Amino acid sequence: MTSFDTHQVLNQVDEPCQQALLHNDAALLHALLHSHAAWAQPSLHDYAQHVTAPSTWQWAQQANAHMPKLQSFDARGRRIDTVHYHPCWHALLTLYREQGLVGLPYESSRPGRWSAWAAGFYLHGQVEQGSLCPPTMTTAAIGVLRREALWPQVKAGLLSHQFDAQDRPWPEKQALWVGMGMAEKQGGSDVHASTTLATPDGAGGRGQAYRLTGHKWFFSAPMSDAHLVVARTPDTDPACFWVPRWQPDGTRNAVRIQQLKEKVGNRSNASSEVEFHGAYGLLLGEPGQGIPTIIEMATTTRLCCVLGSSAVLRQSLVQALHYARHRHVFGKPLAQQPLARAVLADLALESEAATTLAMHLAAAFEACEGMAPAPAERAWKHLMTPAAKFWVCKRAIEVTGEAMEVLGGNGYVEPAVVARLFRDAPVNSIWEGSGNIMCLDLLRAMAREPECTQALLADLIDAAGDDAALRAAIQNLQALLQRPADEQELLARRIAQQLVLLAQACLLRRHAPAAVADAFIATRVVQADARVLGAIDVRALDTAALLERALPA
Repeated sequence: MTSFDTHQVLNQVDEPCQQALLHNDAALLHALLHSHAAWAQPSLHDYAQHVTAPSTWQWAQQANAHMPKLQSFDARGRRIDTVHYHPCWHALLTLYREQGLVGLPYESSRPGRWSAWAAGFYLHGQVEQGSLCPPTMTTAAIGVLRREALWPQVKAGLLSHQFDAQDRPWPEKQALWVGMGMAEKQGGSDVHASTTLATPDGAGGRGQAYRLTGHKWFFSAPMSDAHLVVARTPDTDPACFWVPRWQPDGTRNAVRIQQLKEKVGNRSNASSEVEFHGAYGLLLGEPGQGIPTIIEMATTTRLCCVLGSSAVLRQSLVQALHYARHRHVFGKPLAQQPLARAVLADLALESEAATTLAMHLAAAFEACEGMAPAPAERAWKHLMTPAAKFWVCKRAIEVTGEAMEVLGGNGYVEPAVVARLFRDAPVNSIWEGSGNIMCLDLLRAMAREPECTQALLADLIDAAGDDAALRAAIQNLQALLQRPADEQELLARRIAQQLVLLAQACLLRRHAPAAVADAFIATRVVQADARVLGAIDVRALDTAALLERALPA
């Protein structure tokens, strides 16, 4: 013992590193197999190895500790509006881009491509969430841009497997990132309240140049090569515009970054407030159709929120279960203490249900790429996506807090992984529409496409089989959906909650072992009054099987 040693450090548990993120995730492996994406497993296994390497965990920690910095002017007073990132941010984006995930859903028609992409997104999100923001928006933008005249010019850059951090006009770059700008001070989620004005720079019309004047209160990833921006035209409803960082003449576009947001979490990623001073933009879609155009993009970004929150749920479970298995309290491992096992089993159920639902949604997105998707597939995409974003993203907030509590003080200090997950979790619930917006969007989609609602309910009934508890719960949901519209709005959160829980229960009944499905149904459908994680009756549950499936010891 040296003169500086006062005691031996005992019973402290290091955070798990070099995790087998793919091979230990039975729900994810099953989803890949079921959705015809088994071909992607070798590549995803390699990616999981890279994304959980000690160096990558260090990148994640450093990118969040050293937040982006705004430089408004250069040394001679010229306006440059440049955001500087820590090198670890670029390393994380390079890792994702070189895996080919950004354009994977659109590079081919190979079955399982959406599921393979979703799995890669989910694996990355378990290690670092902020670096998923530019890929999320870029992948979602591809779905919009591929129908525009601009597509042949941007296709190679958007689908590129290279990373290019240069701040140059987009035609000169090997790879492109696309952001989005919707929310304004006075509107928030009410995009119809936008006041930013777009004036034709000539004849006007689809694919033509406009000049934008106004502001955006949240403008994510401001160093992106272009943003899709909602703005009003003089004589129509809001339209959607491609607003590049550089103008065609090689000068910087008139997008002034006012400030970077100092956020609770998502600190590695820059979110900004901007003003447009006659900024150059190209009209995407038809005039006055900006909301439907940007909502198409937002449907994909909402799926990304579900996947990202599922990743948070999964990593929170991994951290908590690993710690509980190696930490000894009152003479035995914490994971063998009865009440702790109830908490861990509840976390395991929450995680598997979220992963199964998120991957099923990704498969539905692929099914809807066809010319005439079945009503049930349309329902999973258009109805279930906002409902899942409402529920899964909120569950991630609660689960990260519970996982932090499993670690006690060790989870509440920096640079604990669960502390970062706890800070990162709320953004998925807020971004792309808060909980109430998701529930109202669900009701609007049900009213707009009643045939999809019926197809979804029929699919749930089929999955429920002869399970009496599930059939009774579906009948209760159907009764809620028969209430007058004003009552449904008052009950919108309840409707969304019941729909998601039923969807998760039915998917688990279809795809998970009986022990998992039975436990989920018993604790979420039958014991519907449980409100605190771990406050479930586990006396009849096989907790050993649940925990071993969640993370093999």
